[in-house]
Amino acid sequence: MTKPGDELLFLALGGSGEIGMNVNLYGCQGKWVMVDLGLTFSDAGYPGVDLILPDLSFIEQRRDDLLGIVLTHGHEDHIGAIPYLAADLGVPLYATPFTAALIRGKLEEEGLVNKVKLNIIDNEGSLALGPFGFRYVPLAHSIPEGNALIIETPYGNVFHTGDWKLDDRPLLGVPSTPEQLTAIGDEGVLALVCDSTNVFNPESSGSEGDVHAGLLDVISGAKNRVLVTTFASNAARLQTLGQVANETGRALCVAGRSLDRIIMHAKAAGYLKDFPKLVNFDEAMTMPRSKVLIIATGGQGESRAALARVAGNTHPIKLEDGDLVVFSSKQIPGNEIAIGKIQNALAAKRVDMTTDRQAHVHVSGHPGRPELVAMYGWIRPKMLVPVHGELRHMAEQARLGLESGIPDAVFQNNGDLVRLAPGKPEIIGHESTGRLILDGDVILPADGATMNERRKIAANGQISVAVALGRQGNPIGQPEIRLQGVPVEEDREAFLAEAVDAVLESVNDGPDDIEKLREKIRLTVRRVATRWTGKKPIVDVLLIRQ
Repeated sequence: MTKPGDELLFLALGGSGEIGMNVNLYGCQGKWVMVDLGLTFSDAGYPGVDLILPDLSFIEQRRDDLLGIVLTHGHEDHIGAIPYLAADLGVPLYATPFTAALIRGKLEEEGLVNKVKLNIIDNEGSLALGPFGFRYVPLAHSIPEGNALIIETPYGNVFHTGDWKLDDRPLLGVPSTPEQLTAIGDEGVLALVCDSTNVFNPESSGSEGDVHAGLLDVISGAKNRVLVTTFASNAARLQTLGQVANETGRALCVAGRSLDRIIMHAKAAGYLKDFPKLVNFDEAMTMPRSKVLIIATGGQGESRAALARVAGNTHPIKLEDGDLVVFSSKQIPGNEIAIGKIQNALAAKRVDMTTDRQAHVHVSGHPGRPELVAMYGWIRPKMLVPVHGELRHMAEQARLGLESGIPDAVFQNNGDLVRLAPGKPEIIGHESTGRLILDGDVILPADGATMNERRKIAANGQISVAVALGRQGNPIGQPEIRLQGVPVEEDREAFLAEAVDAVLESVNDGPDDIEKLREKIRLTVRRVATRWTGKKPIVDVLLIRQ
């Protein structure tokens, strides 16, 4: 399929079947629009890599038909890939003021301000792109200007939620009321494309206002320094902590460049009013321990974030026996080991810790089951399209939607091309999707040659062999062998002696063809290594002819 026809199509290139890296396409009457362009963070499966990007090959091949990219809010899993991929797409971006400020900062860092057109849309504003109309609908989330989108099409309206929750006491922003959402449902909604992250949570996520009381209670009872770690982008939590600092008579210090950036942009957009004046690291360390409150990044165990450096004694902020660290965030699945390492390092310092398991110091920014059911009742869509979740989350939301009276539900995954209209929704094809890695300053396939080689080296080690050959093919001197990551520490010299003998034997008995000889040496050395270690290291052979 090259162009969408007289139909409404939906295609997720990221964020369906995974949490993070959200990229959604809508197609109609020959044109496409993209909603969000996010990334996800790396794990141990990608050694040496921090960021993972979506593979946009499908839409890059159709960029002449792409009208623009509309952003729901400013979290990294919705805007993080923009500085790496948007310039190649060559289409304008659309975002509300705070989200646009975050995007502009990213574009400035990459020198792309003049190469990517960024359009600022007023809160609750609208825009038109070809056969599509867009209206921003404010919803509560853990960052200012969380928005749903009403996408108007010739086949009916799509309500694309973005990330959301219900909050009757939000600290930042004014989300849409049940009456306003009901009015949207009264207009008629063809499809509800909905966040699935917390579908297994039997309770509502709770209000940011409730977290204020929990944090105030915990921090009021602390006798020494308090460090609170939370997501830098959670500006509502920053507002809460600013209030708590004032109420407990503590000076406020922040540790983490992303926190500095969010605070700057939030203030510029009119948020974080009455936020206390910040003190720097040196000043914080000279104050009485009971008079300082620190906010730091790194609650997910990120090795280079402020909390990890504090725990490892490599940060100007120091914690000691009797100080308190509050984890005002939920563990993201997959981060348990990294978080545990930091908590163990803090425990070794006799630092006390409080998490959301011990006190009410965090609420999620995503809807639990009661919130989903409430949204179904207000919007009353003809069909539900779960997104933003692993397969188990999306399958469960599809089941919940049908159980709650939605007539139809589409269980799709990244790459599934879904026809939403006309007629009954159905998957009509599958398009190629995948992952890219940002490796240093280079973007590569996530499972390409470079990463596969690195995984093999990480798992098995590497051996370099250099052999000088005379004109008759005879070895000159001893072969040189170097090891990296091969487990022969105590027997290194004996192993090298046997490997050298094996190389000399291969050369003396080897073929005249240089490439065949190189392969014979490679296999011979690897067999020696396997016999000694049980491993199959990468073996590189350099042959030098005189």
